[in-house]
Amino acid sequence: MTGDMHMLASANRQKALDALELLQASLDKLPAYDPNSVSTPDQQEPYDALSDRFMRATETCLKFFRSYERYMYGETSDTVRDLLNRTEKMELVSSVQKWMEMRDIRNRIVHDYLPDQVKKLYDLIMFDYGEELQHVRQRIEAVDLSTAS
Repeated sequence: MTGDMHMLASANRQKALDALELLQASLDKLPAYDPNSVSTPDQQEPYDALSDRFMRATETCLKFFRSYERYMYGETSDTVRDLLNRTEKMELVSSVQKWMEMRDIRNRIVHDYLPDQVKKLYDLIMFDYGEELQHVRQRIEAVDLSTAS
């Protein structure tokens, strides 16, 4: 079982790192969102890609956290909040609250149509949340999967 958990955690670790790399590619090339200059579908498309990559990176990180938790502790948390509390204690994430907000951003992007609100959401992704995910990337890269409790 430990071998299977090691393989799963390793595979999920790589998926998270790959998703984080794609997100970083979008963050590196996009300017801050300006609702006054993003007025056509072609201009909106890179920001839609950013949103998708952000959501994928967040979800793949959570999937890695869950498999890593099971590998290290032999159990999984009942809720995402419990999982995030544990990952915060392991210093993989900086803030449970921030991660709960990051998970919620998908619904806010889909349902917010007012330009100023959309700008605020993209600013969160591009700056605060993007920074958090890059710190998480460094922490995931440093994870040693050769030891389990």
